Amino acid sequence: MSSIRFTAKARRGAVALALAAGLAAGVAGCGGGGDDDKKPETTASAPQKDGSDPTPQEGQSDEPQAELKGPSGLILQVTSAERDAGGFVTVNGMLKNDSGKSVTVPSGVRGDETEVIAHGRSLGGATLVDSKEKKRYYVLRDTDGRPLTTTGLANLKAGEALPVFMQFPAPPTTSTDVTLQLPTFASATIKISG
Repeated sequence: MSSIRFTAKARRGAVALALAAGLAAGVAGCGGGGDDDKKPETTASAPQKDGSDPTPQEGQSDEPQAELKGPSGLILQVTSAERDAGGFVTVNGMLKNDSGKSVTVPSGVRGDETEVIAHGRSLGGATLVDSKEKKRYYVLRDTDGRPLTTTGLANLKAGEALPVFMQFPAPPTTSTDVTLQLPTFASATIKISG
């Protein structure tokens, strides 16, 4: 009788182990790395931090499609908003300090959700508003609650520019013009391609 119990427990353990391994593989495919300063590697268009100078991001044009003016001379220039096959929209741009002095990126840009605040200064408070469908889309998060956006924002020196990205759930394909909102910045309409 005890060997039957042992066999049943072993089978349950094997099933639980296989299920846990499958979930871990799924999480690894969806989430980011363990370091808060690194960006999630969920799309090819997401900027990567590897210690070298940033290169032009794929799909971006020289002319920004929108400019959001923020406090103290900060400007967010949106260079692309691309829909991908996975059901996401990645917004790429440059965060610039257009003032003549060093500026601290305001903590308000990360939003006010406790889970996002816990992961440091980011663009986690950004939203896309689809007026046509009357819906608001928030920045996506990985399984640990980290926002799928540029993180580790601090100070920008006078004239400095930093490549940034934000990833959102994709609105329906019929919605191409949406409004990008970022706390403490003016909002602007952007066009989703793809």
